[in-house]
Amino acid sequence: MKLSVIIPCYNAASTIGDLLKALAGETWAEPWEVIVVDNRSDDKSVEVVEQYLGKVPGLRVVKAYERRGKSYARNTGVAAAKGDAIAFCDADDMVGAGWLKAIGTALESMDCVACRVDFTKLNEPSLATQHAYHEQHHGLQKAWYPPYLQHAGGGTLGIKRAIHNQIGGFDEAFPALQDTDYCFRVQLAGYQLFWVSEAVIHVRCRPGSTARFHQIREWALYNVLLSKRHSVDTRKGVVAWKEYVKNWIRLLELLPKVRTKLAWNRWMWYFGWQVGVFHGSLKFHTSPLPLPFRPGV
Repeated sequence: MKLSVIIPCYNAASTIGDLLKALAGETWAEPWEVIVVDNRSDDKSVEVVEQYLGKVPGLRVVKAYERRGKSYARNTGVAAAKGDAIAFCDADDMVGAGWLKAIGTALESMDCVACRVDFTKLNEPSLATQHAYHEQHHGLQKAWYPPYLQHAGGGTLGIKRAIHNQIGGFDEAFPALQDTDYCFRVQLAGYQLFWVSEAVIHVRCRPGSTARFHQIREWALYNVLLSKRHSVDTRKGVVAWKEYVKNWIRLLELLPKVRTKLAWNRWMWYFGWQVGVFHGSLKFHTSPLPLPFRPGV
């Protein structure tokens, strides 16, 4: 088997059908399979997946019932996979036309790869506009704190199976940012992460301001932990706290200027970050991690 596509799934009945329909239309000369890892779904996710048996090559469902968590589900999927290379997709996203061939071919010569992302297909215009300058539109994301390494979303990654096993897979202790930590460890082990523009993933943002706030808050919290793990001195102590407080002041000053849905989304994004950073500083006993840009709407 050349390539295994791993899809962690928890209560994705409303979206996973779109992904599987897209995969059913993909072709590649090499043998490939799709593994949906059911992580204790209590909706009709598995029933939806079963509708695509015989339509998607090598489609099967693997159970990951010991505990909840995307890292655990992905690692379970890799353990059950037959492919020499692995590609990860999220159950609420969609692959673009030609994705399979592009990522499979790339992994024949590259150690670890990441896809180009698109936010226009699956999101309302204001959210698509908010993400118009996402780094993965035109290359890899890069951490602004040590070790200053590149990274990408977990549902856009592909990797040779031997390397995944060598680094120990995804860290199951990370509820969020496990993909950033994974990319860091791949590069620290001596391998390179490449961006593949021909392989496109259509990303679906979480619906509603509350859901997005909680997502950003969690990202901020675990960025603080990653920073603590890898940093020697990232503006610790008084300097970091001063910048953090200044960003609160700037954010509150901007609130009266929020008059559009796009402005509200941007304001809520930074608000979620500020809350998550404070939580992370307390939880992990370290200084806050200010963003490399000021709040704006």
